[in-house]
Amino acid sequence: MPANASARRHLPNYALYGAQPGHAPVDSVHHERIPSRASRFGFEIEPHFHDALIQTLYITRGGGETSIDGQRWRLEAPCLVVIPARSVHGFHFDADIDGHVVTTAQSAIESVAMTAAPELLDFVRTPAVLTVDPYSRRGEPLAALFEGIGREAAHPERWQYTAGLALTLALFVQIARLSEKARLTGNPARAALVARIERFRLLLDARCRSRQPVARYAEAMGISAGQLTRICREAFGISAIEAIDRRAVHEAQRLLMYSSLSVKQIARELGFRDEAYFGRFFRKQTGLRPTEYRLREQGRLSHSA
Repeated sequence: MPANASARRHLPNYALYGAQPGHAPVDSVHHERIPSRASRFGFEIEPHFHDALIQTLYITRGGGETSIDGQRWRLEAPCLVVIPARSVHGFHFDADIDGHVVTTAQSAIESVAMTAAPELLDFVRTPAVLTVDPYSRRGEPLAALFEGIGREAAHPERWQYTAGLALTLALFVQIARLSEKARLTGNPARAALVARIERFRLLLDARCRSRQPVARYAEAMGISAGQLTRICREAFGISAIEAIDRRAVHEAQRLLMYSSLSVKQIARELGFRDEAYFGRFFRKQTGLRPTEYRLREQGRLSHSA
């Protein structure tokens, strides 16, 4: 049994800290200011876990310390804290702490991410503490996202949960960007690498419908195909051709779900030489034929409507 699983057997399982697990807001996106709950417990949140809920904190003033699954971090504003479901965690907050806490069902975020951007799943499932520059391109949207989630939580309206979930997914896009930047820019000498990765992402978005080989992408970036593959392996853990294929699959999934194009038309739209080749490619990547994927996903959409 993993160490943190053993520890959970003897720790409280809260919905929200101090509440009962049966009262978990599994069909809502909950928002509150950090002091509103922390102050009731003397700014000491004892180790506990949430069985099905993920929490994201944005500390905008003050700081403290946290322990997540046995790892300790010093917290200094401004910073983000991600606590996935079933992660054992506790806090010691400074008395002047301020910021936001967003709580929602882990399964809901994962379900939306799986459809919209599967690469976000690693960031949803991994504990993190991230330093934030609130005036940077990636840091500036955070305040508006947390405040938007807070407004949706405070004023019940039709589609409130959908709006809160969409804003939370947008929040995790920013968290993923910050996480990638922190990982890749720990050494200032790697700034050029970060720029190349961003350039490759833009090229993938622009060319995902033309089935271009690695060499064409490398040429557009002014590097060799071997260099591009090394960059991809360092940044994403996959080769350049795998990154190209994954982007093509994502585009194919989007067209299968949300367009009325036939499989043959989609194959042509994405630069495949024929429908049969596209079908084999799609099945190799997803385990399903294009028609099977379309029927499954359109069935899910109709049931959730």
